[in-house]
Amino acid sequence: MLQESKDNCALRTSTSTNLVLEMAEQNESVSFGPFRLVSAERLLEREGTPVAIGSRALDILIFLVAHAGEVVGKRDLISHVWPRAAADESGLRVHITGLRKSLGDGKDGARYVTNVAGRGYCFVAPITRGRNPQAIAAQKAQSSNLAQQLPSRLMRMIGRDKVIRTISTQLINQRFVTLVGPGGVGKTTVAISVGHALVSVFDGAICFLDLGSLSDPGLVATNLASALGLTLHAPDTLASLLAFLRDRRLLLVLDNCEHLIDVVARFAEQLFNHAPQVHILATSREALRVEGERVHRLSPLDSPSAYTGLSAAEIQSYPAIQLFMDRAVASGGSAELSETDVHVVAAICNRLDGIALAIEIVAGLAGAFGISGTAALLDCRFRLLRQQGKRTAHPRQRTLNALLDWSYNLLPECEQFILRKLVFFSGAFTLDAAQAVARESGVRESEVIETINSLVAKSLISTAIDDGKVFYRLLEATRAYVLEKLIEIGETEMVGSATAAAAGLQPVAVPLGQR
Repeated sequence: MLQESKDNCALRTSTSTNLVLEMAEQNESVSFGPFRLVSAERLLEREGTPVAIGSRALDILIFLVAHAGEVVGKRDLISHVWPRAAADESGLRVHITGLRKSLGDGKDGARYVTNVAGRGYCFVAPITRGRNPQAIAAQKAQSSNLAQQLPSRLMRMIGRDKVIRTISTQLINQRFVTLVGPGGVGKTTVAISVGHALVSVFDGAICFLDLGSLSDPGLVATNLASALGLTLHAPDTLASLLAFLRDRRLLLVLDNCEHLIDVVARFAEQLFNHAPQVHILATSREALRVEGERVHRLSPLDSPSAYTGLSAAEIQSYPAIQLFMDRAVASGGSAELSETDVHVVAAICNRLDGIALAIEIVAGLAGAFGISGTAALLDCRFRLLRQQGKRTAHPRQRTLNALLDWSYNLLPECEQFILRKLVFFSGAFTLDAAQAVARESGVRESEVIETINSLVAKSLISTAIDDGKVFYRLLEATRAYVLEKLIEIGETEMVGSATAAAAGLQPVAVPLGQR
């Protein structure tokens, strides 16, 4: 019976909270007597002048007004106003007294909040709802400011026009899209371009929040409130934020979610359910896996996989080749390519798996070393991992090493261990082969299956299907990075011999120049 009572209380509290969210419409105000209440702004005015009122007393007022004419139980009020803190009826009475004092309840016959003996409290004054011109003007001004905060898009986008159109359509129709792909594939660049493409659709109301530099999961809601220009004083920041966004039309771009995936997933799901006019575009190295989400996996840039029979003109029509040449020329390389150079560039892009950041960094060497010299440098993979990209890029995106550090350090230790085992497959491998390698190291086959699934989800392993059979492969940059990890921790010889014995492979030789 006690558990049933608790469940019923929780249900009433949840239902009441939803009512508060529904009441908190940013373009409406609730008037009673000489007062006007705008709950979304946490503002109480008397004849146009703000009323000094305590935060708890204001929470109580908003809750009672949402249930105007109904008796609200004391326990329900306490659960709403103090959701995470211990409080009793004596504390509630203190704040009710403060609320009545702020309202002038009882003076000149005015009655607002009454006590129903043995049951709770009731807001008894008549209320009217009306448009809030100030809020409308503020929303328009805010939308303009949000559009200005959206990062600039690239002057020239290569190979992503169709993707941008597809995601824009999905966002308008489905409301919630997560752009998933490996580090450096161009998720942020595409997301920013989608935002610019939809500025007019959302009347400038596009909020871009980069979570990459945020380490505390508890600050996600607070940082979003700051990006929206809000100052929230309520004990439950998330509830207040949801109330503010309840009927606001907005495109919210949540960039770099992977390291805060659990918190962002819960927040995005609540936002999707409680704010029906908010559209969400997230970027992450793995899907959020919540209600409403539509996953769009961003593919690497196309590059020719076989060069036989392809003319130089045909090869140069591929986006990966075009990006390489664009960055090579920008770094001082020649815009004129010989037939041989075109095929060398194709080989470089194919070896870099079409990953945009890797192509940009490697192409930046062409001005100093030429096309053939740059191709030769690919054999020194570890040196390329630390080759600097754009000075203005985020620190984790200035080098391939920093980019892969970000992904590797987010992995649990067991996934790091198995990833280090898989690096000795120089090409594609099957699940059976991966299990054989892991078995030699004492890893259970079930753990290998779970880890392979997780590494695929986190965009660290790519998949391909040939004749109905699934093959797995580490991207070239990922494999070079993990090989260096093996050298750092001294596992090269041990893992190499175990892999060769288990999979019938030759251990990967690590040239001395790369150590």
